[in-house]
Amino acid sequence: MPNIKEIVSRINSVHSTQQITKAMKMVAAAKLTKAQHQLLQLRPYAGGLSDILNHVIYSTEAELTKHYTQKRTIQRLMLVVISSDKGLCGSFNANIIKNTEAYINQFKDLLPTQIDILVIGKKALNFFQKKDYNLITTYTDLAGQLQFEDISEVASFIMDAFLNYTYDRVELIYNLFGSAASQFVQLEPFLPIVHPASPSHNNHVDYIYEPSKASLVETLIPMTLKIQLYKALLESAASEHGARMTTMSKATDNAEELLKSLRITYNKTRQAAITNEILEIAAGAEALSQ
Repeated sequence: MPNIKEIVSRINSVHSTQQITKAMKMVAAAKLTKAQHQLLQLRPYAGGLSDILNHVIYSTEAELTKHYTQKRTIQRLMLVVISSDKGLCGSFNANIIKNTEAYINQFKDLLPTQIDILVIGKKALNFFQKKDYNLITTYTDLAGQLQFEDISEVASFIMDAFLNYTYDRVELIYNLFGSAASQFVQLEPFLPIVHPASPSHNNHVDYIYEPSKASLVETLIPMTLKIQLYKALLESAASEHGARMTTMSKATDNAEELLKSLRITYNKTRQAAITNEILEIAAGAEALSQ
């Protein structure tokens, strides 16, 4: 049985750890609230923009949109993998990495395609750097502030790589936010844009375009793609904070259970020590009386 000093030292250590996990839980909860607010504001805008784009593509001459919608024989594929920069968020990053590897292996079995990875986030970067994967470029520390201007630069790099025929297809893989306790790995096509069979609203609506349909397409498509990438990063950020809050909450609860167990052990050890002392005193008194 450990001595009382060791038990007290361990109780203090667990208590300190519990204070840290509790603080991290509170910080993650505050960041989650902010990320959720941003995400809930963006989702309707992104959905509306996507509907407008679908209508424009459906009603526009194919020549105007072919650079973004044209399907090609897939010889080179870019996979944009979005992870976090920090850990302590449960299986958040492990799920992304596991699904990315599974998708790459599955795709290679079907088509002899070169797959290159654009990594966003230090955790995925640390993993894929150690493996035999071709990394195009990496972006870290984006999730901290999530400025649209920074995301626009990343989206522009991806679009240029597609338009210059460096890559024939681009897909995103990230965690889709469900709730603080649930995130889902999402594989989402980015380029080429899927040509809609028909717009999601009234097929007979005929819009007047100013200054022209061509200039609208030239602006609308890049903006929609930038918003799509921005939304994916917001989904990932909200998922990360939710996963970290849940993980730290469980860690705090586990620390409390461990403290209860240690306090019981401490009381039993202390009681046994006191009993031994009483027995020793009684034995000594009896010896003296004789």
